[in-house]
Amino acid sequence: MNRRRLGQEGPEVSAIGLGCMGMSEFYGQIDEAESIAVIHRALDLGVDFIDTADMYGRGHNEELVGRAIKDRRDEVVLATKFGVVRGEGAERGVDGSPAYVKQAADASLGRLGVDHIDLYYLHRRDPEVPIEETVGAMAELVEAGKVGRIGLSEVNADTLRKAHATHPISALQSEYSLFTRGIEAEILPTARELGIALVAYSPISRGLLGGVLGPADQLPDDDFRRYLPRFAGENGTRNEELVAGIRKIAEEAGCTPAQLSLAWLLSRGEDIIPIPGTKRLRYLEENTAAAGITLTPDALAALEAALPPDGAIGDRYPDMSLIEL
Repeated sequence: MNRRRLGQEGPEVSAIGLGCMGMSEFYGQIDEAESIAVIHRALDLGVDFIDTADMYGRGHNEELVGRAIKDRRDEVVLATKFGVVRGEGAERGVDGSPAYVKQAADASLGRLGVDHIDLYYLHRRDPEVPIEETVGAMAELVEAGKVGRIGLSEVNADTLRKAHATHPISALQSEYSLFTRGIEAEILPTARELGIALVAYSPISRGLLGGVLGPADQLPDDDFRRYLPRFAGENGTRNEELVAGIRKIAEEAGCTPAQLSLAWLLSRGEDIIPIPGTKRLRYLEENTAAAGITLTPDALAALEAALPPDGAIGDRYPDMSLIEL
């Protein structure tokens, strides 16, 4: 597995990481045994960049990841996130207060069963707390040895600059794929100017770019993609038509649509690290193999011609209020 660096002075990680969210919820039925097997197989394949968050499964995902890496901690570059508050009694959906930063970090360390987190992200910015205060508290975790590097998720260029001026930011996690390219205008150039790696989540557009999902209304009731604007109704039909064009290009390139999507992201720059999520061994193997695919100029040109410049039809979420555009 090729390696890429988290920021200018951060650790090297596998060029493709592993997102673990779906192992706990959001995408239908879960299977803890297979999920742990997926994490173990990822490490065997050289995929060492493991991504979780405290809100995935309300802590379940961190506990699951912690069990999976218990005997292999030194093989893992472990990333988790805080800031999205779920559950009864939560007064607001996000919390970036300094007191909560430390509370959340200690709770994550306990669930993960580790003494430090390699990369600790603010999952969503709290609009009621200046970013300098949140990042300042995260910097104190670095000084205390509880966190190695810090990152942000889904912030705009202005917030990224303010945060980086407070303490070096190693990684920005944003949704980025053939279907989601909004960050290319300002956010990605700013990250590159500052020497911040771009960790691309949902690089296969929550499976949509894989071309195997079918109509949204046929997904299980507990699969939240049923309710995403890009999957439903006319939007879903039009996006499936776009995927059909991608499938043809993939066939000509000798790979799957998902592999084509990941290879395209890898071609966008050495500072981009996709973290496709899966809870199935067969998809892990497929995704990981994309690291060995080099797309020809003709294939890249065909992709640009086949897709609208602003990506898929429809918003990413029903409520975009927590995304800084």
